[in-house]
Amino acid sequence: MSDTNRTTTQQTGSPIRVLVAGLGTMGLSHARAYRDIDGFSLVGLCTHRAAQRDDLAKEFPGVARYDDFGAALAELKPDAVAVCTYTETHAALAVKALEAGAHVFCEKPLAETIEAAERVVAAAKAAKRALLIGYILRVHPSWARFVEIGRTLGKPLAMRMNLNQQSSGSFWSVHKNLMRSTSPIVDCGVHYVDVMCQVTQSKPVAVHAIGARLTDEIAPSMYNYGHLHITFADGSVGWYEAAWGPMISESAYFVKDMIGPKGCVSIMSKEGPSEGVASQDHNTHAKTNALRLHHAELNADGSFAKRDEIISTADEPGHQELCELEQRRFLDAIREGRDLSAHHEDALNSLRIVFAADESVRTGQVVRL
Repeated sequence: MSDTNRTTTQQTGSPIRVLVAGLGTMGLSHARAYRDIDGFSLVGLCTHRAAQRDDLAKEFPGVARYDDFGAALAELKPDAVAVCTYTETHAALAVKALEAGAHVFCEKPLAETIEAAERVVAAAKAAKRALLIGYILRVHPSWARFVEIGRTLGKPLAMRMNLNQQSSGSFWSVHKNLMRSTSPIVDCGVHYVDVMCQVTQSKPVAVHAIGARLTDEIAPSMYNYGHLHITFADGSVGWYEAAWGPMISESAYFVKDMIGPKGCVSIMSKEGPSEGVASQDHNTHAKTNALRLHHAELNADGSFAKRDEIISTADEPGHQELCELEQRRFLDAIREGRDLSAHHEDALNSLRIVFAADESVRTGQVVRL
């Protein structure tokens, strides 16, 4: 590990004092992880109207609450900051925290533009502080197995993924707030194009996307349905579909599979609309339930040589456990001074792909990477 990429370590005996900015679904989950993991100390919560948030006072008694991020940073002088706000504020808050000497965990997407994301990465390198980005599927054992199997299927690969969400009520409000700066393709797409890049281990070369604005409740320049197509240098191809809103179909919200010359592997989701589970429920987004591995090999008579394998993932972690796994990785990065430069480059790579998709939606052109 080079000195330029090494982060400053912190003594094992002293707890890492953490300030969480943004207390929505993910912010709350990460705050609970910092509260419960030995090695962290949750010292501050920062969000709009923090003083009026009775739920925060009840769940995190004694933890200081702030409306103003600058004031929280100055008064608490935390060792680490978790940035879990809306995307358009990520870069500014992360850079401010890094320049104040704090390690940073930042939810995905890292920033609203690739230039802003690069500034955050540069600030972490200059400060010699850990910067971990919330690619939660990377700590998910079932998704790691999905990637591992995908690499055995031969090349090229055809990858099919989506995450459509029929949202209403507070979920639709959150989605509309997100779409002030971030399209559905960008917000969740970084996870799935990152998976595609992990599986192919090949350079993405071209992106094309289509999108549609299915509501008057968002800006004319934004779309709430999108479909991304990506081509890799090794000939592999993939698509990702994402949509948000009360008009979105529930019938195909979860498609995750990879097809190669030797067969295919699919994530089987047993939970869905027919079981009363809504696509807007974050607890279902990373669940796998089982992997189905299909072998393409045929016998002389044309029949399949092997039966499909069902790989149980019944013991996989839930949403809160995944957040804890992610924060344990953050703790390790801080304690051990891990070189996170490859993690940063992978995050920037996935961002370039989804931003290229945004450009393609708006121009109607294929974007060469």
